[in-house]
Amino acid sequence: MHTSTCTPVPHTSTCTPVPHTSTCTPVMHTSTCTPVMHTSTCTPGRFTIAAKHHITIAEVYEAELVDIEKAIAHYEQAADYYKGEESNSSANKCLLKVGHYSAQLEQYQKAIEIYEQVAMNTMDNPLLKYNAKEYFFKASLCHFIVDELNAKLAIEKYEEMFPAFSDSRELKLLKKLLDAHEEQNSEAFTEAVKDFDSVSRLDQWLTTMLLRIKKTIQGDAGDLK
Repeated sequence: MHTSTCTPVPHTSTCTPVPHTSTCTPVMHTSTCTPVMHTSTCTPGRFTIAAKHHITIAEVYEAELVDIEKAIAHYEQAADYYKGEESNSSANKCLLKVGHYSAQLEQYQKAIEIYEQVAMNTMDNPLLKYNAKEYFFKASLCHFIVDELNAKLAIEKYEEMFPAFSDSRELKLLKKLLDAHEEQNSEAFTEAVKDFDSVSRLDQWLTTMLLRIKKTIQGDAGDLK
């Protein structure tokens, strides 16, 4: 709140009020006096502190209470706070948690939007662009679970957006899986997954998504063995 009075700093004879601004600057001893501005945006790092609190709460729901919906909500809130500080890397980490759990809860469209957003945020960054193919891969798998045609169209879009995705092992796997699924060939599907896993070990999330896709093949036994 802007004060209506101004207390002169010692050794001054004049008092010049500062124009209303949207930013907060520290008061310095000058030949004029500046009125103090009270604003909630003056405390640097307050959003980061709030974000860390939400992450702590989310981790408790993850580990102790097993309430994934609430964990998602707190990771989303943390991401918003980090964005307020322009801490994009930290915001992306929280968003990836949201995408991870959204897909587990079969909220595929939400997961797709998040993975696409984070991929686009990282693909032009020289230090992070290598990770973009992983996020496009995960978005593709979510599309695949929903609909095979959706997956094909999404993959074409991702290749145009991020040419490095075209040469990735992840894309080669996706194309083999699409062919196997179109042919309703569960053995070819499993073989493609095994070949990929022999070089790049599949984590639990990827294994779960691949099993969900494979189960849509008629007569499938429901495993990757």
